Amino acid sequence: MPDFIPGLVLGELFYREAVMPILDRHFPGLPYAAALVGSGSEVLGYDTPMSTDHHWGPRLLLFLNEADYDRLRQNIHDVLAWQLPYTFRGYSTHFTPPNPDDNGTQLLQTISSGPVNHRVEMLTLRQFFKSALDFDLDSDIEPADWLTFPQQRLLGITRGAVYHDDVGLEAARARFTFYPRDLWLYLLASGWARIGQEEPFVGRTGSVGDDVGSQVLAARLCRDVIRLAFLMERQYAPYSKWLGTAFARLDCAPRLLPLLRGAMLAQTWHEREECLSPAYETLAQMHNALGVTEPLPTTVSPFFGRPFQVIHGDRFAAALQAAIEDETLRRLPLIGSIDQFSDSTDLLENIRLRQQLKQLYTA
Repeated sequence: MPDFIPGLVLGELFYREAVMPILDRHFPGLPYAAALVGSGSEVLGYDTPMSTDHHWGPRLLLFLNEADYDRLRQNIHDVLAWQLPYTFRGYSTHFTPPNPDDNGTQLLQTISSGPVNHRVEMLTLRQFFKSALDFDLDSDIEPADWLTFPQQRLLGITRGAVYHDDVGLEAARARFTFYPRDLWLYLLASGWARIGQEEPFVGRTGSVGDDVGSQVLAARLCRDVIRLAFLMERQYAPYSKWLGTAFARLDCAPRLLPLLRGAMLAQTWHEREECLSPAYETLAQMHNALGVTEPLPTTVSPFFGRPFQVIHGDRFAAALQAAIEDETLRRLPLIGSIDQFSDSTDLLENIRLRQQLKQLYTA
């Protein structure tokens, strides 16, 4: 087995050493962008040797202008199919056909003759953003768009690597760098609202002997803390497989990780509360450091006289909501974005549902 090369590095080497010379020789002066963006663990930089067995290998996205795409796409595809090497840095450049039983996955396959079924995938900017977000690049990005774009999709667009750009890919990506200020405040408010709605229940369920219920609630709250931390650091959160990996790389992770791990491993509700309380306090300190509202209390206190320590997330939510300047956005119910109210893979991955979901924010 060849030495593992992270996919983003492999993609750049593949472009510069194999693909670019062919394009320069056969299509001199052709404007295009070459990149590895969109889907794939390697786009996020999380691929490992295990990734090489599944939809991974020497590959690129090649972005063409609209006219060149219609005129040259098939020609470029065929030239690459016959002139690419059969292997690159020890990995086959030939892929199996998409597997309809495995979400269209393609695997590396060794061949020694005939055309290469390569994954230099050609498309236009318009096609890419329509496929990734169901969004027309000629349109303005409205609040309802931002709130129905899955963060994993936004992350795949803004991460990865662009190796060459003559067609405006970087400028198009820059539009999605992060949420506008009022949208950001709304999402922060929604995240705090989720914490405020459930934070006393870890102790309440535990106090009546429902330890499983207490554990489930603690785990939910830990995930809410994590997602709020991403927002506070102005980072998109990946989907569940990489959520913990990405969280561990946030600036706040050294402070929060031990507390969240302790809350999820705790054996009693008292122990869970002892870990969650300083986690909430850390979030409160992070909130005040943002300077988006007047400073709020950073220590937990009893929940309206009951013996459960809470940070009163609803207070943070209300303060953030009041700081939103856009009146329509300020009046929205704090359901948050698609990622905040649902973890359904079918909902998040079926981007065609986005137009229906926008009605939640525009009715």
